[in-house]
Amino acid sequence: MKRIIVLAMAMAMAPAATAQLYKYVDEKGKTVYSDQPPVNLDSKQVNVPAGRASAAAPAAAPKSAVDRDKELEKSRKETRDKADKQAKAAERDQQMEQRCAAARERYAAFAEGGRIYRMNDKGERVYMDDAELESGRERSRREMDEACKKT
Repeated sequence: MKRIIVLAMAMAMAPAATAQLYKYVDEKGKTVYSDQPPVNLDSKQVNVPAGRASAAAPAAAPKSAVDRDKELEKSRKETRDKADKQAKAAERDQQMEQRCAAARERYAAFAEGGRIYRMNDKGERVYMDDAELESGRERSRREMDEACKKT
């Protein structure tokens, strides 16, 4: 029973166990914080709970050297991965540009007209007739559209 009474009294006194802090400006114009009120100066009383710093958030434990090394290595790996990904994307973009340029050249050759030839099975030049030219123009147009489209 005595323990309950002592505990109840301690709980009742807990709000009163706050630190008193006074804020004032001294003769030199500096702001001063003190636990004692100043003599002959205007001051403001600032109430700060005693356990505020410990109750807000526990202090983070300092990291060990192994943990710091792991974090550093993880950061380096992420940086390398990001650089690799950017390099691959740049290489892919360059290949797409080259493919597009080649497709445009093939289409331009068909679109300009003139005599275009192909090689037959015997390795001889065979000039294309109008139907083959039209077919080649359409095929090269589709290839150009496919190669040059933006994704």
